Amino acid sequence: MNRRSPETFPGEYIFVLRKGTIEGQCWHKLDFGPVPRLTKTQHQETFIMNDQASELLEKIRQQFDFGPYPRIAVDKSPKDDANLLFIHNLVTPYYLRNQKIIDTEGKLILDAGCGTGYKSLTLAEANPGAKIVGIDISEESVKLARQRLKHHGIENAEFHVLSIYDLPNLGLEFDYINCDELLYLFPDISVGLAAMKSVLKPKGIIRSNLHSLLQRLNLFRAQELFKMMGLMDSNPEDMEIEIALETMKALKDGVYLKAQIWNSNYEGQDGKETVLMNYLFQGDKGYTVPDLFTALRASDLEFINMVYWRYWDLIDLFKDPDNLPAFWGMSLPELSMEERLHLYELLHPVHRLLDFWCAHPGEADSFTPVARWELSDWQAAKVHLHPQLRTPQVKEELLKCLAEQKPYEISRHVSVPVLTPVQIESSVATCLLPLWEGSKPFMSLVERWFKVRPLNPVTLEPVTEMEALDQVKQLLSKLEVFLYVLLERSA
Repeated sequence: MNRRSPETFPGEYIFVLRKGTIEGQCWHKLDFGPVPRLTKTQHQETFIMNDQASELLEKIRQQFDFGPYPRIAVDKSPKDDANLLFIHNLVTPYYLRNQKIIDTEGKLILDAGCGTGYKSLTLAEANPGAKIVGIDISEESVKLARQRLKHHGIENAEFHVLSIYDLPNLGLEFDYINCDELLYLFPDISVGLAAMKSVLKPKGIIRSNLHSLLQRLNLFRAQELFKMMGLMDSNPEDMEIEIALETMKALKDGVYLKAQIWNSNYEGQDGKETVLMNYLFQGDKGYTVPDLFTALRASDLEFINMVYWRYWDLIDLFKDPDNLPAFWGMSLPELSMEERLHLYELLHPVHRLLDFWCAHPGEADSFTPVARWELSDWQAAKVHLHPQLRTPQVKEELLKCLAEQKPYEISRHVSVPVLTPVQIESSVATCLLPLWEGSKPFMSLVERWFKVRPLNPVTLEPVTEMEALDQVKQLLSKLEVFLYVLLERSA
């Protein structure tokens, strides 16, 4: 990207990133379209906006130098947190988008806004063989991130004190970009997305999130209160934290703001991080689903899905999904994904984050959903166990259930995509055992079913091949919805 002064605007194809960096004003040539000649007043307004953005960026940097985030002990490991690894495994969004398995060996993963490196460590654990690159504007946070990964023996990682705006300076293209708890701090979120897109490989995927305006509305009111009190004029530190706490404690319990957002756990040393990241968070802003989709369109990115997609199902909000009111029954099938998600947040704004995956438009592989597969598709399919289930610990629990002839609750290990427990009858679960050795042809699992359940339990007649095939198909279809198993259709 070329850096120019605003005087070069007339007649050129230039889009101004209205921002600043800690090194001064930065102008990027992006060739978005012709920009008309700016008046002297417009030039002055642009400089003011950049000065304000630069000042905010500096406040955010100072805040995270004072209180590096997240404050998680360096020796803490995410190895046993299957839900966290499931979300940060590139296999998960890649399968959702392409219905194909991706090998993480040799992949390049960016942790944009890595903070103290806990998510960087998670990305390394969840994606064996991948190289992790972390960036953050806080030098203190980056120091801790380096220490963390070194402590856990992760050598294939590097960290830089760098703004997302300056990503092209790395000279790298990434297979996956994780931008967690950062995008909502940007003056213009579409510019942040565009900066990440500029270093994303054609088949690459971005995971990012925004604070929900509707879910955090009361916290934004608190932030406005503390701004009026002058607690956020400069970087909030111990004195500002104490004043904010004293204010909340002094209010009557029935005061609406206190009733909505106060928690006595915010007091003391352990509560500092929570106060900073909620009451006194510099640059914090909230967004709605339409805001998210508007930003994706502006940055020419394609929505893939919400990260916790199963928790955003509009149908789940109704008492009887099979007997919806007439208006909803007729309307829902016609709604776009954006409309369905927006209706969900209006009805039930429980999600703090609008957490999503996106990618370059038009790069997804076309595929037929499993629910519409023909018999020939099943017969030629390959079955994989999700990597976060393919562990000795999970297999050991399965074997224990089989020995005791108890139902196997597979959702105990990865519960992220489910609302209610997912159980499998022990004799049925036996058919899944070969998947811990590696991927298997669908028909090999059907053959195993024959051996395990040769007789129809009702008629005691021998099971036919088609009956066995149908039973295995039903089992795998049920598990594929939650990505416990991943099904690849032969070309």
